[in-house]
Amino acid sequence: MTLNLKFKSLLMIALLSGMSSFAAQSVKDSKSLAPEISAAKAKLSFRDTSYLKKAFIDAAPVDRKDGIPVGELGVDGGNKAMILRLAQEIADNKHDRFDSLLIAHKGKLIFESYYLRGRINLPHPQASATKVYTSLALGRAIQLGYLTMADLDKPLVSFLKDLDPTKFVGGAEKITLHQAMIMRSGLRISRDKMGELRENPAQLKGQGEVQAYLEHSAPISAESQSFLYQGIDPTLVMHVLDAVVPGSAKDFIKKELLDKMGIATYGWRTGVSGLLKAASGSSMTSRDMVKWGTLAINKGKWQGEQLVPAAFIAKATSKITIPSDDEVPTAAGVSDTAYGYFWWQADLNTGDKSYFSKAARGGGGQYIIVIEELDLVVVVTAHNRSFHDDTSSLTAQRILPAFIND
Repeated sequence: MTLNLKFKSLLMIALLSGMSSFAAQSVKDSKSLAPEISAAKAKLSFRDTSYLKKAFIDAAPVDRKDGIPVGELGVDGGNKAMILRLAQEIADNKHDRFDSLLIAHKGKLIFESYYLRGRINLPHPQASATKVYTSLALGRAIQLGYLTMADLDKPLVSFLKDLDPTKFVGGAEKITLHQAMIMRSGLRISRDKMGELRENPAQLKGQGEVQAYLEHSAPISAESQSFLYQGIDPTLVMHVLDAVVPGSAKDFIKKELLDKMGIATYGWRTGVSGLLKAASGSSMTSRDMVKWGTLAINKGKWQGEQLVPAAFIAKATSKITIPSDDEVPTAAGVSDTAYGYFWWQADLNTGDKSYFSKAARGGGGQYIIVIEELDLVVVVTAHNRSFHDDTSSLTAQRILPAFIND
């Protein structure tokens, strides 16, 4: 009987060791095998980045002295086995083409993983997550007094002095900054007309871009001022930012946000106007995406300094407008999706409880998901993923349960 019990015990230990061998090896290897890209390869297109031969999974991220405190999954929060199981599935390509998954909890980065094209030092194209950075840049201008919260309800053309209002379509002069930031400017420009405008880029330089949009849109009406996810509205916001801050919006964002947050390795393309692209076009490392999420969860503070007003963060990340069903595909565990100042909101449902989430979302699978109730920031980068809310769903169903009752 004693021998039989000993055998069963040894068998159980062997089974458990086998189940955890991947996690243990990954954590051990991660200290010396953090995937980085060489300076030469970093100059190539992101699409030309080769896939990792082996996924990098770290349940105790290294302190890289980059302004991000680190901790250990399971020790500083979270169910380690649940998250590592998910990481293994991602490594086995069971969840489409992930490039990274990072989790910060209670102010510490406690899980860091890279797959496929993910590299710790390689800025990842952000697509529409760029809109959130544009929003926070406007918030920074408010913090420094170049704009006020009350200015959000003023016509955006009141900040742009190089326009000719006599050529505007009806109602264009009444579009507020607030409406542009919730994708309800009402501007509607046909694909053919937009193509014509782009054939003559000289007319789109500087505020000429805004002039062209306000001239060639269909007239603004209550019907047209419904939610429409388009690139024009964020572009208008970038023009306002450029008009009110000293120097250029590009220099302002670098000096007042990126430099202050220690974000030095990034990309941000300029548009035809000469200004930074506001709807897409930025590239950030996954760790720097964690910083943006940390700024939001800390109500606009970064390392004790109020970079963005708490009142702006609260409004920007609140449910201001409700997109149509066409704009919000159905996803398991995700409900009541809404939109703020370029931020998405949704209730993430797990078990019998719902958690309010705020998120930057970018096509291809770029996400910064903030859940204040759990003091949690989830960052995902990916490529060639269909544009639907599966990452929020995965967060609701697989990540949140690891942190509930933590």
